[in-house]
Amino acid sequence: MKAIMVMFDSLNRHMLPPYGCDWVHAPNFQRLAERSVTFDNSYVCSMPCMPARRDLHTGRPNFLHRAWGPLEPFDASVPRMLAEGGVSSHLVSDHQHYWEAGGATYHTQYSTWQFFRGQEGDVWMGQVADPPRPNAHGRNADNARWPHRQDLINRQFMQRAEDQPQCKTFAAGIDFMRRNSQEDSWFLQIETFDPHEPFFTQRSYQDLYRDQIGNRSGPLFDWPSYGTVSESDELVQQCRAHYAALVSMCDASLGNVLDEMDRLDLWDDTMLMVWTDHGFLLGEHDLWAKVHMPWYQETAHTPFFVWDPRSRVESERRRSLVQPSLDLGPTLLEFFGMERDEYMLGYGLGDVVADDHPVRDAALFGHHGGQVNVTDGRYVYMRGPATEENAPLYNYTLMPTHMRSAFSASELQGAEFVPGFSHMRGCNVLRTEAGGRWPSQRQYGHLLYDLECDPNQQAPLSDTAVEDRMINHMVNLMRACDAPEEQYVRLGLNI
Repeated sequence: MKAIMVMFDSLNRHMLPPYGCDWVHAPNFQRLAERSVTFDNSYVCSMPCMPARRDLHTGRPNFLHRAWGPLEPFDASVPRMLAEGGVSSHLVSDHQHYWEAGGATYHTQYSTWQFFRGQEGDVWMGQVADPPRPNAHGRNADNARWPHRQDLINRQFMQRAEDQPQCKTFAAGIDFMRRNSQEDSWFLQIETFDPHEPFFTQRSYQDLYRDQIGNRSGPLFDWPSYGTVSESDELVQQCRAHYAALVSMCDASLGNVLDEMDRLDLWDDTMLMVWTDHGFLLGEHDLWAKVHMPWYQETAHTPFFVWDPRSRVESERRRSLVQPSLDLGPTLLEFFGMERDEYMLGYGLGDVVADDHPVRDAALFGHHGGQVNVTDGRYVYMRGPATEENAPLYNYTLMPTHMRSAFSASELQGAEFVPGFSHMRGCNVLRTEAGGRWPSQRQYGHLLYDLECDPNQQAPLSDTAVEDRMINHMVNLMRACDAPEEQYVRLGLNI
């Protein structure tokens, strides 16, 4: 048996034909839906990038105990468990955060790995002179600071689609498939940073959206800033079209994988999983991007597809509530006949794929220090901090790093060595203060939405009975995660 995971970053489900989009050119996503099960209630867990990948490795939520960071010494890792159980695991990726301080322990869990440089200001090509300054709007317009300056330098070395990291990543994945198609017991993870911003593509993909992108002599806008939309309708349309062009490029890469599965006759013994870590706001709610605002449906409700050769179900949809970042690890272990780690909270999805067997009543999601959110598939409840200080809030870690750097000396001066939580396997850990993060979320408070009546989340609901029920789900799931006691205090939850 074999398994292939295709992972995208920041893929908005509303831009895909299987989820109702009628203007983005993505025929291979539609083709995938016809060859697999499409999930209609797939949700994120920990956000953003590396927290979601820690969920994937460990099968349990990251965001209640620490912010962005590496795998911890006490963490289980599904790719490592597979390798130790005789299943070769191979990662091909252009996701640069794996090779920074806050992600440096992930790729080494695989049997083998390949990395391709150049995404989003990756410190790749050295150039002392400033790059040509473009006629640009948004983050593109500021080429004085990294990562914007470095991104402009990198783009000079990506004049053709095949020069872009995404294409190199998928080519390497397909090469692995070809060389190992006759072998058994392997797992391949093909992971691209696209369609994460900046939405950089070649003209062949932009030409699919010529009317929306408009006059090429005007300012280029393919990299929005995180926050409120302040641009004209014309610029918003252009940015959405650049995102769509990048989705079309992702679709072409996905099509190459599907073609190879056809050519190599892999459908009989190979599981295929296609998913994303989270979505991206493209002007909905008058907002760009993620993190600084609530995790609305455009970012939290994600596309997800699975082909399972055991049940061979295709061209069907599933309503069961799933969380790929938590569930795919246990699903892979189940698929290869291996025992799950005792601290995993995700579920194997074999029965869900086969007959829509439900695995959970509610799903918890959020990011460290932000709102904590819960959904039962119909309602979403978002609970913000109870005070302006957003405290108490701590990181619990043996790997004190942020995205790109170690914790500072000042952060560590007040650190305490304290007993860890149940899943930390008897380790004592550092506890450091993390209060005051994500202040922009305080303004939103608590929000309740009925997705059946209000799928676009335009009018928060006031219903005490529903809110109480969702709070009960939230508290029960936090207890299952062995959440720190101060998280309940921070959120004003009486337990």
